Amino acid sequence: MILDVIVQDKLKRLPEHKSRISEEEMIKLATESKRTSISFYDALAKDGLSIISEFKKASPSHGKMDNKISLEDRIQQYGKSADAISCLTEEDHFNGSTDYLKQIRQMTDLPIIRKDFIIDPYQVYEAKVIGADAILLIAAILDDEQFKKLYDLAYSLGLDVLCEVHDEEEMKRMLDLDVKIIGINNRNLKTFEVDLETTRKLSGMVTSDMRDSGKILVSESGVAGTDDIKVLAKSGADALLIGTVLMEAPKPEELISEFKEVYDAARK
Repeated sequence: MILDVIVQDKLKRLPEHKSRISEEEMIKLATESKRTSISFYDALAKDGLSIISEFKKASPSHGKMDNKISLEDRIQQYGKSADAISCLTEEDHFNGSTDYLKQIRQMTDLPIIRKDFIIDPYQVYEAKVIGADAILLIAAILDDEQFKKLYDLAYSLGLDVLCEVHDEEEMKRMLDLDVKIIGINNRNLKTFEVDLETTRKLSGMVTSDMRDSGKILVSESGVAGTDDIKVLAKSGADALLIGTVLMEAPKPEELISEFKEVYDAARK
């Protein structure tokens, strides 16, 4: 399964990162950082639909992105219409890099989430050091003890956490752990098949009381056009994380604005 391969490759990559900056030094840099994080949570919790616009060079399901604009132009356009930015830093399967996130940090005041396959505390400290405001934790690759350790570490460093689930069992685990931000991935990371019904099905497990207490729901993956936006609008998600269609759009600012308009109209 591709997910197992990605995690194994990540385990091989970690010593490379730690050889460049030791774990002790990374912890020191993170804990002594004076930078105040920009709230990823607040960006998603505001009224109306929030869109997390992604930057990635490639993906296993799609291949290399047909990128029509420069990074600078992209981030400028995202800044005008998006609410947060997701940056892929996974090297082997998404052609990502921590350098991309560091560059983007210098270009925007939007909150940035480090999207990667995080399995080690080093990666959380590293996220803080490179300028991320949040991290992604994937339930499918972590047991509850591992998840809680990384989750608590992130919040101790002032980082928010997007907690990704794909099925009922993973959703129940996150609800039992009482996490704040739940991302429902419409793409099965084991098969890479997409089903937008995943968001509708799993969002039903989050009660109105939970929503009233501040839980945020994010629908991830699978948006190719406005018809998909209309489907997801029925789920009541607070935010959408959108990657490929924005990466390959010549004018992502206009597409993001259109998606928000369609979503709001479908919710009425």
